[in-house]
Amino acid sequence: MKVQIVVAWAISELAAHHPKCQDHFAQNNAIRLLVSHLAFETIQEHSKYAITNKQNMSSIHSLVMASNNNNNDSGKGVQEDDYKIINHPGTNQTSNQMHNVINNTIAMKGNNKKDTKEDSINNAIVKQNNNNNNNHVSIAGTSIKGREFEDPRTKAQMKAMSARALWQLCRKNITICHTITESRALLCFAVLLEKGTDDVQHYSAMALMEITAVAAEHPELRRSAFKPTSPAAKAVVEQFLKVIEKGDSDDLLIPCVKAVGNLARTFRATETRFIAPLVRLLDEREPVISMEAAVSLIKFAESDNYLHETHCNAIIAAGGAKHLIQLVYFGEQMVQIPSLLLLCYIALHVPKNETLGQEEVLIVLEWCTKQAHLISEPRIEPILPEAKSRLELYQSRGRGFH
Repeated sequence: MKVQIVVAWAISELAAHHPKCQDHFAQNNAIRLLVSHLAFETIQEHSKYAITNKQNMSSIHSLVMASNNNNNDSGKGVQEDDYKIINHPGTNQTSNQMHNVINNTIAMKGNNKKDTKEDSINNAIVKQNNNNNNNHVSIAGTSIKGREFEDPRTKAQMKAMSARALWQLCRKNITICHTITESRALLCFAVLLEKGTDDVQHYSAMALMEITAVAAEHPELRRSAFKPTSPAAKAVVEQFLKVIEKGDSDDLLIPCVKAVGNLARTFRATETRFIAPLVRLLDEREPVISMEAAVSLIKFAESDNYLHETHCNAIIAAGGAKHLIQLVYFGEQMVQIPSLLLLCYIALHVPKNETLGQEEVLIVLEWCTKQAHLISEPRIEPILPEAKSRLELYQSRGRGFH
């Protein structure tokens, strides 16, 4: 399993640095093999994810080599790990030394013919191809029984690297996201987000963030994978809510907040329980947390969301107007702009809400029109005058304000 960990790590590195290889891995069954490691001892009936080798199936080693060769001449644009830079698991070797590990393992397999049966189960990661007598490394492992003998730390590291590989593979890839969501991977991620080790939780959250980001851009994926009646989707959403309400781990909080924003269009009118926890993150938190909370709330309040009026009223009811005013006046620019944009959407969609008059939101918007760095912001420029005009109209009529 230790070599499988290295292979999973290598897949994640290739996918992160060379996105064009994502489809190549998907076409050769890598997604299901990685999901099988997530499902092992995570959910029941995990055996459905154990993919047996087919005669014409390429090994993961060959996938890594082929993808590496295919992408040698590609551009040097690198998608960096946004939160962590992970080294070669368990060692300080570079990625090029992975092949030495595999070759040494193959050699050991040939020399140690007198190994005990248990040792062969624990360490067997090399399978003999009956057709061409070539040795291949398989990420699927020799058997479930063999995986059961591994120590808990190794199992956890295997899950972490599998989740990391899936995270990088599903980035902006609708096909792979469909493959992942059609399996029980979403349920695995939900369980691991709650019970996994720190690394497993982080990579599971990052994978879910990327899947929901793709779903936000593709309605068919959003409707199929995150429909309100789906048990897996419910489990994922529940874990997002727990992380946001707890709010004590930025490594989990940021991707979960982003994921909830990505799913804003999937929530029903009665599903407003995410609004209050997100609003609380606007109050006296690190700037990056407040910024992400504001960006997420914008996706609930923006005009493209069919339930924008309901969500805007929920934001006000949770005390959002007061927090947003403070952030617009005194927040750093990274927080100030999304806070003002959210305040504009609220003023635009529910101008007759009494709280807006009581909090003197119109005065705030008038002040913003005199700030050059705000009115020059492309997202603010078209909406600020319209929001201000709507508030002025309702105030002049004396409707909704006292």
